[in-house]
Amino acid sequence: MPTISMPSRKSVLFLPALLALFFLAGCGTSNPICASSRPKPLIGSLSPSTMDFAQVQQGAVLTVKGSQFVSSSVVVINGQTLSTTVVSSQKLQVPITTGLISGPGDFNVFVQTPGGNSGDIGCASGGSSSVLALTIT
Repeated sequence: MPTISMPSRKSVLFLPALLALFFLAGCGTSNPICASSRPKPLIGSLSPSTMDFAQVQQGAVLTVKGSQFVSSSVVVINGQTLSTTVVSSQKLQVPITTGLISGPGDFNVFVQTPGGNSGDIGCASGGSSSVLALTIT
């Protein structure tokens, strides 16, 4: 008569634990599949947060401070993506000109980081920061 062997209890528990690690852990160091995901940018402040229109006419530079900026992060002002210099993971800079701002007002500023290739496997990647206002007087 053939003998039927049952898998050990350790091997029965190993497979569900492994699947949970990869599919339920989310991104970060606990899930090695998501290690290449890009973080969602966090915006903290604008410098300056207020400038007069004469500065814009002369060509001003806006510094965006925050965290989790990566080489592909860009600054968006009122829906227009700007050529962005990534100074560090905490600082971005963009030129402010009359081609972007034609007069006084409040302008929405946020940082966008495109998603990486890990979105296909359930890992969050990239995204948009909250919005801050740039005031032109």
